[in-house]
This record gives sequence, structure tokens and C-alpha cells, in this order.
Amino acid sequence: MGSATKGGQDADVIVIGGGAMGSAAAWQLAERGVDVLLLERFEPGHTQGASHGASRIFRVSYPDPLHIGLAREAQQLWRELEQASGVPLLTVTGGVDHGTADELDVLHDGLTAAGVESHWLGATEAADRWPGLRFDGRALYHPGSGRLHADHAVSALQSVARGRGTVALHRTRVTRVEVLPDDTVAVSTEQDFQPLRARRVVVAAGAWTDQILAGLLPLPRLRVTQEQPAHFTPLGTDENDWPSFTHRRAGAATVYGMGTPGEGVKVGLHGVGPRIDPEHRDFRPRAEQSADLHEYVRTWLPGVDASSAVPVTCTYTSTADEVFVLDRRGPIVVAAGFSGHGFKFVPAIGRILADLVEGAPPVPEFALDRPRRVAQPAV
Repeated sequence: MGSATKGGQDADVIVIGGGAMGSAAAWQLAERGVDVLLLERFEPGHTQGASHGASRIFRVSYPDPLHIGLAREAQQLWRELEQASGVPLLTVTGGVDHGTADELDVLHDGLTAAGVESHWLGATEAADRWPGLRFDGRALYHPGSGRLHADHAVSALQSVARGRGTVALHRTRVTRVEVLPDDTVAVSTEQDFQPLRARRVVVAAGAWTDQILAGLLPLPRLRVTQEQPAHFTPLGTDENDWPSFTHRRAGAATVYGMGTPGEGVKVGLHGVGPRIDPEHRDFRPRAEQSADLHEYVRTWLPGVDASSAVPVTCTYTSTADEVFVLDRRGPIVVAAGFSGHGFKFVPAIGRILADLVEGAPPVPEFALDRPRRVAQPAV
């Protein structure tokens, strides 16, 4: 890069961050005919952030119509992306929530109000249906839930975006974003002597959001942690037969899981990892978390070998209320704080970011100046 193409600009929109959110923004903008330059610090398929791996939960079991509606939109867009890319991404397995009765009631009420199919199952009925899971009370079953293939999703998003004209540059680290007097932006990288120019910039940089946008936007406090789910070998069952599941425990971390073809059953404790600096991450599982996860699996998942754990690590970048930020100030659009439950919404978030680029107002609940709220049920 380095030679401007349109009115002194290198692109109409620069997207910083080639994970799921940035790639979805590039796809949605490219579908609208926008000239997009996507900048990603690391190599394709890297494991430095939050968008890698073979499985993420897809579900619509939220208590509020906003998240339910966003999940429904995302479901349709996932299917459109599959058709455009020729890559299968979303597998419907059904999903089940169990645990704290009050939370389950709120989820059920939200789904019922939104017209989303769900069913109560007694503990014995649920255990008969999924013998790999233990239940000590009723469970909420939602047949439309399932899992997404994360690595394939990011690759498909970028592939389709490139087919619509997006230029994607990997191994390109952004060092500075500057708002210019004419309300455009200059983006400096380690690779270019001259800043890249654009009309707008979308920053979807995960754990590096604060570094890139420090002093430019009134960001909420973002907490970056290293989480460590693990894959476990199923006993007498195929991982394809497992539903996606969450166990909501009073006074303890929510547990989530799903079958992951070729890797076993993925199980994780939500949001319990240590705070980290993403520049100095060691990728080493913490012994205490491994022990807690092993004890949980030994007690609650009779259908897997609790001693077979293969840990994996990823980052969470969370807001205090676990609700993400999607907003625009001047020529800067920001997407941040997806707190371990954002992946299911990826293509719909790409649509919102494209709308913000084109001047739409933010969704109030996701705006930078939204009021602080109690945390939503996550995962």
C-alpha cells in the first residue's frame, strides 16, 4: 500500500482486525459495494485472539427480545454466508440449559414472548435424552440451537469479502489511528512509511482495542482475560450426538459445552480466567482452573472421560455488564467487549457495523453512553 486511490484515500473504509467481527464488517460493507481494506496484525488462522477453533455455541436462548432478535437475524445471515461461500458453518444440534431455576424461568419467558420454540424437560427425561449429561432439576430445551465452526467462519467471511473486492492484508500491525481535520482518518502501520487514508475506520481489534483507540473514544472499561476450556473424550457416544449446553450455577461460574467433531466434547467455565496483557500472553493453562474444570466434568458429565482433558486457551474482552459495544464517533466505528458470547451474532454484528459506517444511529443498548446494567446471562 502507500499510493492513494480515491481523493487521496487508500480505501473508503479501513477495517482494523481480521477476526470474526472485523471480517463480518468487511463482508457486509463489500456486499454494499464499499471499497474496503482489512488489516490484520497476525497470520491467517492465528490463535492469538478470540476467533479461532472449531466450535462455538449458537443459541437464541436469551431473556430479552434484543438479543433474541439479533440471534435470529444472525441465523439467517449464517445461512446466506454458507450459500455464498459453499462452506457449511452452522450445525443444528439442539441446545439445553439447566441449573438455577430463576434464570431458566427468565430464559423461558423471553423465548415464549418472542415465539421461539422451547420445551421444559424433567431431570429424568433430560438424562434419558442426553445420557452424557447429569441433571438435578428441570431443563430447558431449544431445538434450534447448535454450534458454529469458528475457523471456517472467519475464512468464509474473508473469502466472500475478497470476492466482492475487499483487500485483506495479514501480518500488518496498526500502530496509530488519527482523526484528520476533514473528518477522515489516517491509519499508521509498521509496514508503511506513509499512513493509510480512509473516509471511515472500523476498529474490531478485540484485546487490542484499548491500545488502538486510547484517547480517541470514551471506551468503557474493557477486561481482557485468558480463558481455558478443554476438549474431553466422549465415552460410548459420538460428539455429533451432543447438544450445545449451559449449566447456570448459583454462586459459581456458568459452564458451557458442545460436541466438537474430531476433538471431542468442549467444556469451559465462563469468564473465570486471569487478567492478561495480550502483548505478553503465555498461553499456559492455569492449574487451579484445570482442577476446577476436571472436578466439574467428573461430577456433571458422566459421558466423557474426565482425565482426558486437552486444554485450549483464548481471550475474552469483556465489559462490566457483559454487553458489547457497537457505536460510532466521528469517522471511527468501534466493536468491542464480546465477552465470550458474541460469536453467534457475528454476521448480524457485521450488518450493524456497516450501518454505522453509513451513518445509521447506534442501537441504544450497545452505545458507548448506555447506562450501566446488571450483567446478562452469557455464553
